[in-house]
Amino acid sequence: MRVRAGLSATVATAVVLGLTAAAAPALASGSAPAPAAVAAGSRSEPDAKALRAAIAGLPDADAKALRAAIAGLPDADATAALVRVRGKKTSWHGSSGVRDLVSGREANPEGRFRAGSTTKVVTAAVVLQLAAEGRVDLGAPVQRYLPELFGANADAFRKPISVRQLLNHSSGLQPGRSLGKTFEELYANRFVTLTPQEVAVSSIAKGPAHDPGVKQEYLGINYTLLGLLIEKVTGHSYEQEATRRVLKRAGMRHSSFPGTDPRIHGPHNRGYQAVEEPGGGTRLVDVTEWNQRDRMAGGDMISTTADLERLTVALFRGRIVPKPQLEEMFTVPKGIEGATMSAGLTRFEAPDGRVVWLKTGGRHGYNSILAATRNLDTVLVYSVNSTDAKGQDMNPVAQRIVGAAIGDPRG
Repeated sequence: MRVRAGLSATVATAVVLGLTAAAAPALASGSAPAPAAVAAGSRSEPDAKALRAAIAGLPDADAKALRAAIAGLPDADATAALVRVRGKKTSWHGSSGVRDLVSGREANPEGRFRAGSTTKVVTAAVVLQLAAEGRVDLGAPVQRYLPELFGANADAFRKPISVRQLLNHSSGLQPGRSLGKTFEELYANRFVTLTPQEVAVSSIAKGPAHDPGVKQEYLGINYTLLGLLIEKVTGHSYEQEATRRVLKRAGMRHSSFPGTDPRIHGPHNRGYQAVEEPGGGTRLVDVTEWNQRDRMAGGDMISTTADLERLTVALFRGRIVPKPQLEEMFTVPKGIEGATMSAGLTRFEAPDGRVVWLKTGGRHGYNSILAATRNLDTVLVYSVNSTDAKGQDMNPVAQRIVGAAIGDPRG
């Protein structure tokens, strides 16, 4: 295990990971979890109760505890973990595990990974920039910007869906087409290209699930449409605009959008998924190569923990989005019971009043988070190569990281 230097001040954040899928030799046969079914087009946000409990009573981060939190990898829950903790004056970087199960080489602490839905933070930033430039009206209906898309089912979408409602997941849209509902189905289709346009068309054809602005429902389709909106308004690809407007400004030199390319280029730690064997026990399937084209603006980005930290700091300091529009990222909609999601982020409040803004990400083989208090007194970024990265429970490795950084959430 490699652990890098430094020790952070108090870290006020925690996350319940949604786990992802992975493939290769068996690891601790019989002890790894079985793959969970993957809901098409959707993924739950972290459990609020668990987060509030974890954020409460925050002690100073402890380097020894952080080392212990990621020690012993690979195990049945994860094959690698990369962690960055940042406080007011100090920081702590650590890594553990292996690059791959075949060679057993030490995990690369600068390794790239699929950042999943943390991509939505980048997408939201692009849309808010366009709003600042007067090219997008956040209160205007998305039907105005994408008339061809909605025209095929115009009667079902007579009620306008605002751009802001896409940003905060209160649009009422239904999930679009996917390439499977279970890990086995998705894995079999991992090299198939499903375009964002196909996903969007299939969603609109279903009609709305409910009226816009009634409730929040976390769905990737909202950000698929935002990606298409960005392309329509700018005349450029989503990848070009996101790279120029966000990645370059934040100094995210090792982040990219692979499109239909299933590979992770550059140094990376491979991802795995635990799969049940017919006769009992489990094996790990390597899921590193995977075409993510259908995710686009909702989850296509490849990044590093250092780049996600750069993004968090630059964004929260107002270097990416002008401050008037940046307020959208720290504002949840009024009038919606239980609303926690803003433009690109999720708000959690601890019993002591401490507020953490975060975004999780999960693609098969990889889970990640970027989280911080608004004043950046506390920043936590990590990537965990979970062996069930689309599961519903908090990954035990992630739970140990949270406990070491902010104190045991179980008291």
